[in-house]
Amino acid sequence: MAAVDAQFYWMSAKIPNDEFLLYAFGGEPTDLDGAAAQVLRRARAGRELGLVVEDGSPLTYPRWVPAPVEAGRVVRHDLVDDGWTGCLDAVAELAGSQLNIREKPWQVHVFAPVHGIPGVRDGCVVVVLQIAHAFADGARASAIAAWLFGREGPVPAVRPRAGLLPCRGVVAARAHRRFVRDTEDGVLAPGLGSRPLLATNSQPAGARVMRTLVRRRGQLSGPTVTVAALCAISTALSDLLGPAAASAAAEVPMAKPGAPLGFNHFGNVVVGLYPELGHDERVRRIAADLANGRRRFEHPATRASDEAFAAVPAVLLRWGVSQFDAEVRPEQVSGNTVVSSVHRGAADLHFGGVPVVLTAGYPGLSPVMGLTHGVHGIGDTVAISVHAAESAVPDVDGYLRLLDAAL
Repeated sequence: MAAVDAQFYWMSAKIPNDEFLLYAFGGEPTDLDGAAAQVLRRARAGRELGLVVEDGSPLTYPRWVPAPVEAGRVVRHDLVDDGWTGCLDAVAELAGSQLNIREKPWQVHVFAPVHGIPGVRDGCVVVVLQIAHAFADGARASAIAAWLFGREGPVPAVRPRAGLLPCRGVVAARAHRRFVRDTEDGVLAPGLGSRPLLATNSQPAGARVMRTLVRRRGQLSGPTVTVAALCAISTALSDLLGPAAASAAAEVPMAKPGAPLGFNHFGNVVVGLYPELGHDERVRRIAADLANGRRRFEHPATRASDEAFAAVPAVLLRWGVSQFDAEVRPEQVSGNTVVSSVHRGAADLHFGGVPVVLTAGYPGLSPVMGLTHGVHGIGDTVAISVHAAESAVPDVDGYLRLLDAAL
């Protein structure tokens, strides 16, 4: 297991970090059991999906080892409320049952029928892929789901590479000094830095709610879906929080360039939300923050740092994770919400012969993040999702109305 993935694995004992990828298919398969069996056949045909963790010596990294994909990997659930809201409430409850990746790093949940999905005819099936973060980041999890639901092209294999820490450390230190010089000389724009906590950074407590809005790409005003969504979230948060939102920023996960060193190959870019600016200037500033973050990731210092981290001895990283105290409240944070944006490709997926109509995702909450957003597209359909704890957003449906209006 790569160091970056082991860190997610060990941290999951302190902060649950399973991911939940939702796919809605436009009808009910005539044979649900047959549809589930097809998913299992796809899983067994993909070598990358038949793995579990073997965690032996505390002095070494855990290992991914082959294991059979049992029939229980696909589970059907009966809904108390078979409406769209009732289905999302059931998905939110799944977050309370995290996967044990020594037994299985992914699980498929099937909900059928589900009625009232926006813009979709009645009687759909909703399928949720629950996957451990140690096993996949957002892009890799989307590729796994696509393979399970019929897209050609298997999930790419990733083979971790370590090297010697002293050598990697020297290279990383030199690259960092160059990074600092390039920033001071204006070649790179500096990062935005930390900011005050807002109500959205409240420690999650009370009910946790997931909600989703649906749009066509042409309904979103902005150069990209991500920028359009961030601009609307800025307005909605300003309406929710008032003047305190002036300093608001979002953490936006972004794929890193180059060959992956592990199953997780991304970093967070901090993007200002600029609610005080008009629409056009706000779009320009948000797009600039994203572009500057991408350029910083492309700097050789980022790769050198990642390669040095990959060479950290297991015992040292395990000890470091053990020192993390989730109860300690920081005085400042990188961002006041998370906005995870992933385009999941063409609308070419199927479940039991029924085509996909939308996909959504719900980034997890953490001790200092009580509100997160997902922006997920497939084909021409974009889902903008909210995941919130009552302690951070007491009236989630009210916030959803603000976001709906802003979009």
